[in-house]
Formats: sequence, C-alpha cells, structure tokens
Amino acid sequence: MSVILQSPLPNPTYRGKVRETYDLGERLLIVATDRISAFDVVLPTGIPDKGKVLSQMAAWWFERTRDVVPNHFIRLADGTAADGLPFALPPELIGRATIAHKARRVDVECIVRGYLAGSAWAEYKEYGTVNGVRMPKGMTESEQLAEPMFTPTTKAEEGHDEPMSMSDLIQEVGPEPAQVLRLRSVALYNFAAEYARSRGIIIADTKFEFGYLGDELIVIDEMLTPDSSRFWDVRDYKTGQSQPSFDKQYVRDWLAKESGWDRASAPPELPAEVVAGTAARYAEAYRRLTGQEGR
Repeated sequence: MSVILQSPLPNPTYRGKVRETYDLGERLLIVATDRISAFDVVLPTGIPDKGKVLSQMAAWWFERTRDVVPNHFIRLADGTAADGLPFALPPELIGRATIAHKARRVDVECIVRGYLAGSAWAEYKEYGTVNGVRMPKGMTESEQLAEPMFTPTTKAEEGHDEPMSMSDLIQEVGPEPAQVLRLRSVALYNFAAEYARSRGIIIADTKFEFGYLGDELIVIDEMLTPDSSRFWDVRDYKTGQSQPSFDKQYVRDWLAKESGWDRASAPPELPAEVVAGTAARYAEAYRRLTGQEGR
C-alpha cells in the first residue's frame, strides 16, 4: 500500500496536520493525506491509505447525517467530469479527495463525550470534574456518563487546544450560535452512537467542526473518523480500565510507553508493527461501521 505524505497538487490554500485544502471559488477540494499526528505533533511516518479511510468514512457519515444536521459535503472526487474541477485529478487522489461547499469556519472544537476517557478521565482523577463541571464521586475510567457532555475547546493552530465553558463559548460566538453548536453536536453524537452500537462499536467521544454557509451553522472538515473519535469494541468493553480502540490511541500508547520520546525533541519514526497495526485498526473501523471495504 502506498503512503502519501503530501498532496501532489501545488499551492494549497491551507495545509493542516492531515488535510490540504484548495480553493475552487465557492467550493473546496480537501485532500486527506496519510500523515498522522499525536500530542499535537505531526509524526514523520505515514499510515498507508489512512487518508482514503478518513475521506470515505467521513463521506459515508456526511451522507447519513445530512437530515440530522446539514454539512458541507458535495461528493468524493472520482476524476470524472462530474467533479467540475479546473484541472485533472491525479489518480492517486481518487478516494481521498472531497469536494465541499466553502464555509466560514468557527474556531471552536465541538467535543461530545459519552464516556469518561482520555483527558476527561485525567481531569476527573485530579479534580473530580469534567470540563470544570463537578461529577459524581466514585466514577471509574471508561464509565458511561449519565448523558453525553458537550465540552468545547479552542482550536489552536499550534500547541494545545484549551477547554471552554459555555460562558466562554457564548463570549466567543454569541448566545444563539453557542446553543446551536451544543444542540447540533449532541444530536449528531446521539445519532451516530446509537447506529455504531448496532455495529458493535462504542463511540466514547468525538469532535465536530462547524462553519457558516450563509447564515446557517453546518458541519465542516470531517466527522466520526478514527482521527476525530474514540472507537471501542462493544465485546471488549469493561469499566475501570482503558479500552482497546480502533483509532490512533495505539500510536499514542506506543509513543508514551515504549518510544522513549520526551515530546521536546523531534518525534521518532514509527516501527513497522505500529504502522501496520494502526492501518489495520482504521480499516476495521471503516469495515465495521459501513459494512464496506475501503477502495
């Protein structure tokens, strides 16, 4: 399997940790590379076909949730005239390039948590809170929350995103947009979590990004992929411990526990077994959720 660390198209309008975006006027072409980031750093090793999994899984969810919350998705570019591109699409980008409506991004990460995991568990252990909200005593790692929690953060171009309270969010975007972001994020999570559980996967938490298309807040970027979500196997789920996952937690665990990386120096190359294991987890998440094989 090939690895694409950089789009072959020249002069992207925006280059993120994983995606490269090209301005098409009222539309965007968004190319998902095989780069992978962890601890806010892009790693030097790519994951084969990761960008294809991300693009195709996000497209699958965009199609199925557009009646829940509108989104920016138009189509996966396939290199035909239907793409309406002003240039020929390189063959290696078929299956990993998305054509989307252009929207004005809201600089907030809209995170919804259904379970006590990751940074939420770390905060709870130390302070007894999640996103500053006091939680019941005696909760355990990976425990399901009484109801999904909306825990937004800032969207930092570099470094760490910072937690935001609803007051912070209101100050950032205004009272009505803040409520729309909360309600739409939770509605998407509830819809996806119910479906995923029927496919044997728990969505422990996930994040959404929104932007304005005209006056309406719509979902943009990507959604419900192993890059933006914590996916657990229903069969392996046990409270009181961390969970095996179909996402990049496998990479984070290797970096934190086995690599010896101090997070101050340049990140290390990933060993072959971690690359293969991560690729397999991403592919399995796609297969389980969609019932399809990637292409």
